[in-house]
Amino acid sequence: MEFCPKCKCMMFPVQGSFVCKKCGYSKGTEGVSGDLVSKSERKDRVVTVLEGNFDQGLPTTSTRCPECGHNVAYWWLRQLRSADESETRFFKCTKCSATWREYD
Repeated sequence: MEFCPKCKCMMFPVQGSFVCKKCGYSKGTEGVSGDLVSKSERKDRVVTVLEGNFDQGLPTTSTRCPECGHNVAYWWLRQLRSADESETRFFKCTKCSATWREYD
């Protein structure tokens, strides 16, 4: 990790140098161990929403299905993004089984 010599905040790698997001100080990556900067790409991952027939026993709510217009759907929450972001709400229509999600 690199820390800003001006404000002591953590610096982040941006286009071949380290930049402080608080004060804007920039420093090259010369002399820094190569394992601090990841060169790997983030792969898309498959997110399983529901497996099998697990919708039985889920709570229901009054919301409009975008496929059939029915007004009752099962709902549940999943943490898909980083922990400091809100959970994603999933819905499954009780009539046509269409599944959709909502974000905050």
